[in-house]
Amino acid sequence: MKIILQHFLFLSIVISMISCANKKTKEHTVLKTNKELTAADILGNPKYIAISYGGYREKSREIQPTITQLKEDLKLLHAMGIRVVRTYNVQPKLPHASNILEAIHQLKQQDPNFEMYVMLGAWIDCLNAWTDQQPNHDIESPENEGEIARAAALANKYPDIVKIIAVGNEAMIRWATSYYVQPNVILKWVNHLQRMKKDGKLSKDLWITSSDDFASWGGGEESYRTKDLEVLIKAVDYVSMHTYAYHNSHYNPAFWKTPESEQHLSDFEKVDAAMQRALEFAKMQYKNVSDYVKSIDSTKTIHIGETGWASISDGHYGINGSRATDEYKQGLYYKHLRKWTTKEKISCFYFEAFDEQWKDAGNKNGSENHFGLINLNAEAKYAIWDLVDNGTFDGLKRDGKTITKTFKGNKKTLMETVFSPNTDY
Repeated sequence: MKIILQHFLFLSIVISMISCANKKTKEHTVLKTNKELTAADILGNPKYIAISYGGYREKSREIQPTITQLKEDLKLLHAMGIRVVRTYNVQPKLPHASNILEAIHQLKQQDPNFEMYVMLGAWIDCLNAWTDQQPNHDIESPENEGEIARAAALANKYPDIVKIIAVGNEAMIRWATSYYVQPNVILKWVNHLQRMKKDGKLSKDLWITSSDDFASWGGGEESYRTKDLEVLIKAVDYVSMHTYAYHNSHYNPAFWKTPESEQHLSDFEKVDAAMQRALEFAKMQYKNVSDYVKSIDSTKTIHIGETGWASISDGHYGINGSRATDEYKQGLYYKHLRKWTTKEKISCFYFEAFDEQWKDAGNKNGSENHFGLINLNAEAKYAIWDLVDNGTFDGLKRDGKTITKTFKGNKKTLMETVFSPNTDY
């Protein structure tokens, strides 16, 4: 009996040692995998869902979210399956991006299984942008150099997190009248960062792009198809394009209006059909960009840097406008885009994670304040009601509030706010 007991104890110790070894190996593998993943591994990978993220709660960006608040948001996004977030600038008075990186760093230190990567934006302006002087779109702002330097420094400080740098956000599109620049400015800084990679001053695996409107990438009018743009397409590691069927419901509404062949449908059927056309509109713009880009460089991949749909608007997209706006339409667009881009292995930085009221601070019902999937009351909008039902957010809070559903989860009440497209608009 004593011999049997000794054998049993020995066997237990061996099993325990093997179990501990396996656990350590697994933990090591997780850490090793996280550290070694590159943009090439992440972009286009359906396992790495992307989103645009701003954590601002207040009406002014001068009131920065704390790292604790950012960590709350990141935990919510991680629970949703998000693994890549996009930021927009690294301006010295707005430490939002650097704080996000630090928040992710701390979360990774606390939990080796926490995985989140960043597409880091460097804001690019023209001379006199955002001043009372006339913007000079042919000369760049002297502030651009510092912005690029800060982005590079953060990429070096957090190489396990920053996998992409985007030079400019909608910085080449001409309707950005306050600040747009010519393609040669973006090209200058893309080449600068690519040289830093070549010289070993940045990780060779860091990908460099510019995130801009589909037209800026040659997917629209031919006037954008310049020699500088051709060189830029060859210089970036991939193309990050934006597409907004939502805004085009006002500015280019032909696709949005209910055609004669669908006039017999019920109002809700008209809405569903309109959202299917919105999906096709996004696909068309993506294809137009892809066709042009690949005519310049057949090896270049194209991902979606921004697309989204607002849930509230008292302007062009509301009841007296195109009537594109409500949570039901937003939910359909979100699901359509995720399904399509996942199938086609296109990374889609959906815009955006949370509502931000600073964007139209003087008008609480302005559409720019309401693109988030979660509102400022910590309520999940219709697009992700299913995640609340599935317990995705259990144990997580935002600013002390449990994540609940808008309209108290009553779809009938939600649908009372839904209107078919305004064909007279």
